[in-house]
Amino acid sequence: MTPQSTGPLVEVRDLTVEFDREGDPVRAVDGLSFTLGEGRALALVGESGSGKSTVAGALLGLHRGTGARVTGTVRVGGIDVADADPAELRRLRGGVAAMVFQDPLSALDPYYAVGDQIAEVYRIHAGGSRRDARARAVEVLDRVGIPDAARRSRSRPHEFSGGMRQRTLLAMALACEPRLIVADEPTTALDVTVQAQILDLLHELRRETGTALLLVTHDVGVAAESVDDVLVMRGGREVERGPVSGVLGAPSEPYTRRLLTAVPRLDGPVRPATAAPAGEPLLEAVGLRREFGRGKRAVTAVDGVSLTVHAGETLGVVGESGSGKTTLGRMLVRLLDPTGGRLRYGGAEIGALSERELRPYRRELQMVFQDPVASLNPRRSVGESIADPLRAAGERDETRIRSRVRELLDRVGLEPDRYEAYPHEFSGGQRQRVGIARALAAEPRVIVCDEPVSALDVTTQAQVTALLAELQAELGLGLVFIAHDLAVVRQVSDRVAVMRGGRIVEQGTVREVYGAPQDPYTRRLLAAVPSVDPAHAAERRGRRQELAAA
Repeated sequence: MTPQSTGPLVEVRDLTVEFDREGDPVRAVDGLSFTLGEGRALALVGESGSGKSTVAGALLGLHRGTGARVTGTVRVGGIDVADADPAELRRLRGGVAAMVFQDPLSALDPYYAVGDQIAEVYRIHAGGSRRDARARAVEVLDRVGIPDAARRSRSRPHEFSGGMRQRTLLAMALACEPRLIVADEPTTALDVTVQAQILDLLHELRRETGTALLLVTHDVGVAAESVDDVLVMRGGREVERGPVSGVLGAPSEPYTRRLLTAVPRLDGPVRPATAAPAGEPLLEAVGLRREFGRGKRAVTAVDGVSLTVHAGETLGVVGESGSGKTTLGRMLVRLLDPTGGRLRYGGAEIGALSERELRPYRRELQMVFQDPVASLNPRRSVGESIADPLRAAGERDETRIRSRVRELLDRVGLEPDRYEAYPHEFSGGQRQRVGIARALAAEPRVIVCDEPVSALDVTTQAQVTALLAELQAELGLGLVFIAHDLAVVRQVSDRVAVMRGGRIVEQGTVREVYGAPQDPYTRRLLAAVPSVDPAHAAERRGRRQELAAA
């Protein structure tokens, strides 16, 4: 039997975790102490690199055998994690505490049905027959809202959407009825409506089962929606701790106030109003369409979209995953060929041009991608990647190329001397700045930004959006800003187009779309945006339930 604790469910005292990085010791957690009681919920909040996930891993002994140096005391459900033998550690992982990871594709085995994976976890920790384990898997999949759970339990992870995969991880965590769920950035990769569903589900599960929750997140709004208490971390140390209403409502520390200031809000400032764009648009789509596949297997990703982008203007494009946003963005810069409709740039028809005919336009239509890690070659220096558009345009003078790359690095807030550095040597926000520098190298007139800040913490997110606004004002760029985060889009855009199922369901100025949304879908999206006010967050949860029932 797992030992029961008469004290707190989780007790952490003076926890320090050090790693070796290229021969140098790095202290990821530095003397952290906290407790978490039965049935309570605590959020660890901070920027990337603050040590949050390292703490979460320490609760389940995930650093054992990795070479990390862990000191201090960590007790979970009466088990001393550092001294636990292999049998105790197995009881801890699943029976006492269960972890929900950020990336379900990495946490789930792609070769096995999700029901079999949950059943295997159940049999390891609870024993019983294969039939009982399968029945339990179906039961918890149904509990987390997977429709037709018995049938879908036979599906593999790639057959599920991102939200359904995250629900599957929650089901796996719940299979053995743990006393603690450790959720490490469980909603970061999800769009706002699915994020709201997962947070509502966590809230309901806690209410019904009495399970405690340790939530790791860089999103202050997610914390406000989900927990009783907040512990703000920076550089591996505690900055501030207390009830969520106090820490988020009246923070005492400057760092916490900076985190809150960086959070985009639906009631925050919008871009200063400008006169309506005059003259011909830089970019214009009329009835743009894109299909994938042929015949009965054809799927329409974008269906009759019309929009315009003027110089110096930002058009925000919002919608859930699968709404067609990215496909539209790639067509706007002709990385994908439209299968219907018209696309004009500077008055010229470019939608049907061949690759050779497109060459004069390539420099002026650029894209910044969501994942700079995937879009930057890990085997080439960032300087060489930024230089690619210059060489593609015919520049051969290496002195001039290096000089221009240094200017661009400086322009996006990076050290000019880091030409020879490689992508892995930069943080996520810095890599995104490299991607922006590469787009600027071609001296474009239009940049399509596809989820450029979705993977970044709120302070880095604010820095990147401020940089884009500054560059736009300086260079007169037309920007298309694609995102699932409505609060970010509101902050950076002049006009907004809301997409659903490949179509634009609503389009207008920021004040029109956010102030008086006409389409029920837009209203549902807005109701799903997290609020940093815990009382308001509870009201919004009730409002979401009303909209779902309507």
